[in-house]
Amino acid sequence: MFIEERHKQILDLLENEGKVLVKDLSVQFGVSESMIRKDLQVLEKNNLLQRTYGGAINIKRTIVNGESFSKRVETDTTLKEVIAEKAYDLIQDGDTIFLDASSISYLLARLITENNRNITLITNMVEISSMIRTDSKVHTIFIGGDYNPVIGGNVGSHSNEQIKLYRCNKAFIGCGGIDLGDGSVSSCESEDAGTKKAIMEISKKLFLLAPNERFNLDGIYNFANISDFHGIITEAEPSDAILNLLHQYDINLI
Repeated sequence: MFIEERHKQILDLLENEGKVLVKDLSVQFGVSESMIRKDLQVLEKNNLLQRTYGGAINIKRTIVNGESFSKRVETDTTLKEVIAEKAYDLIQDGDTIFLDASSISYLLARLITENNRNITLITNMVEISSMIRTDSKVHTIFIGGDYNPVIGGNVGSHSNEQIKLYRCNKAFIGCGGIDLGDGSVSSCESEDAGTKKAIMEISKKLFLLAPNERFNLDGIYNFANISDFHGIITEAEPSDAILNLLHQYDINLI
């Protein structure tokens, strides 16, 4: 096997597992542990991984500026629909729920309105206004404030003050990234992070809407810890490496 092929396979393992061990790679590729360490040094110099004691971990990407809301709604639609359907199953008639501005929340709102659920929906996501039917059983409360086209909703101090006027029994919140090292949950926009905090303060139960890829991403602005949530709703069971890290937080994975 050429060195380049071995490097590619090491990176593939990192993508799937989140971490690799020198001793395991040595056995798998039939080369010495010192050779594997040299491989990891080369890959680290190229910013492709981060070496740790006895192995290496995947480098988390940081989201600086997120894509526009309209683009996010059209990206990875299938997996986001799976998450939205799981969240929808947690909603009962008579609930008062809050949907923050996120592409998955948009798909969840569509399910709610299409099925004409008898609930109260509070949201800062103005894009869903066109979904509301004239005969709708959904009592919808829109939070005002400064509209942010990247977030796809109203955020900031005015929004936060309005949010404080309400109470809900369930809130579904999106995120930019999750750091399983310290459990921090982040957004790529500072005002969005502040508005998410305000939403969390008025809800009895909190659910985090997070595709698997969020475990390998970081936003810039932390707004919560995963231990704050009653559950993380994702499209499928994550890798064993991520599951092992999640166990320390005693979080319900949905």
